[in-house]
Amino acid sequence: MTEVSFLRRPAIPAFQLRWLGSEKPADGGKTERIMDIQNEPVTFIVGVDGSDSSVEALRKALWLAEPLGAQVKALTCWNYPSAYTVPYALGNFSFKETAQKSLDDAVERAFGLDLPRDLTTQLIQGSARPVLIEASKDAALLILGRRGFGGFKELLMGSVSSACAAHASCPVLIVRAHDE
Repeated sequence: MTEVSFLRRPAIPAFQLRWLGSEKPADGGKTERIMDIQNEPVTFIVGVDGSDSSVEALRKALWLAEPLGAQVKALTCWNYPSAYTVPYALGNFSFKETAQKSLDDAVERAFGLDLPRDLTTQLIQGSARPVLIEASKDAALLILGRRGFGGFKELLMGSVSSACAAHASCPVLIVRAHDE
């Protein structure tokens, strides 16, 4: 009995293609058709919170983006806690700097010191759910890690990824860390 295995890549969003026309090869052979992506460069947004699953989401985003020539944007959200209390106010604690360090550390964990050229990072003040849903309007794909720390492990998917899967303007890929 012969066993055959097929490696299936995850579904990649279809992009609208435009025919640029035809050219006749120099040797006078048959006409060739040339295609190109019609719109601006394709962007994949990755929500990064520093968790192992968000680091894996960064890796997966680059793996999917490279063959398409897509850009990957690692996005981290930060906000002041709702219970911003005196101990923080008296110290020199910076929520923004802490979030930036978390983003930088996650990118380094994903790719080491040799950063991919098609990767950019962005830090945005705001709550993760609305920020990522808004960012999805300009993305071809939103990629998130599955954290799942809500009630009953948020039924094995985090509340941010659940909200984005339900309300994002583009396809959403939810990635879990290898050890989950």
